[in-house]
This record gives sequence, structure tokens and C-alpha cells, in this order.
Amino acid sequence: MSKKEKKEPTISRTVVKGVLTEEGVQISKKQNVEEITSRGYGVTEKNKFLLKFYEALYLLDKGLVEVNDRKGEKVNFQSLLQLYESVDENAWAKYLAYRDLRSRGYVVREGFGSGVDFRVYERGDYSRDTAKYLVLSVQEGRPILLEDLTRVMTQSQSLKKELILTVMNRRGEIVYYSVSQLAIK
Repeated sequence: MSKKEKKEPTISRTVVKGVLTEEGVQISKKQNVEEITSRGYGVTEKNKFLLKFYEALYLLDKGLVEVNDRKGEKVNFQSLLQLYESVDENAWAKYLAYRDLRSRGYVVREGFGSGVDFRVYERGDYSRDTAKYLVLSVQEGRPILLEDLTRVMTQSQSLKKELILTVMNRRGEIVYYSVSQLAIK
């Protein structure tokens, strides 16, 4: 990934309304979701449009989504984050990595299997090409098993993707490391 920062293209200020679920934030298909789907947000699962927690947090912070619980009460950023943390202990690190990558202009999609948190597309490649990077998010001071890192690296290499390790340091800053090989001595 290049170090040049490019701001994410502006999305119109139409606020999309969603309902909080156990998997994220469900958006009614009646709403105009094409604009956010074309920018790489959300997935359609079981005939429902769903924003993952980190996507909903990002869009909520940008003022582009309004989240309500099942009773119709508004859910704020902190409450949504707390729910996300209840299902994923690494939620804050994942969200910060997601936010940082998005702010640099990358399209970030959910990872797949073996501990990969995200797939990251080069600028302009989303929907035209496959993801170039696979991202694993960790927090400084929290150990990761060498076997887990080796498994993710092997998977990345077999898919011909570059593995990026995002580390959230103690100040909440994201530091990127490219992982190409592990030397065990």
C-alpha cells in the first residue's frame, strides 16, 4: 500500500436508516442503498442488506447512517461500539484499521476464513479486480500465536495476496506491516 493518502470520495448526505441486529445493522431494501453498495459497503444476505458493525460505525460517524434498536430508539456511536465489542474482543482495533484504510481511499471488505479481517482493494479496483491485500488487525501488547500468523500468511500467499498486519498501538494509532515471510530459528 502506498503511503500517499487520498480521501474517500464524498457520499451524498442522504441518511440511510437501519435497525440493529446481532450481526450488524440491517437496512431496508426500500431505501436507496445503491450509492453505498457501489462504494463497497454492506452485503446482501438472505435477501437482506446488512452493514457489518465496523461499516455501520464508520458511516454513523460520518453522519450517513442512522441506527435504531428494535424498539425504535436511536443508537449512538458508543452504544454500537459496545455491542460490537461484546461479540468481538478486537472490535476497536478492527474499526480503527477499517476507518484508517477507508480514509486513505481504499475499499475495505470483510475478510474470509483463517483469521483474515479484511480484503482491501486498490483505489479504483473495487468491482473490477480482486482484492490485492488481506489484512489482519491486532492490538499492541496482545499476543498472537505464531501458528495463527503462519496460517494467515500461507493462505495469503496461496491466494497471491499481500498480507498486511495492522497494529493498533497504545495511543490508538494504526501502524502497517507487510508480512512476506516468517523466519523461525
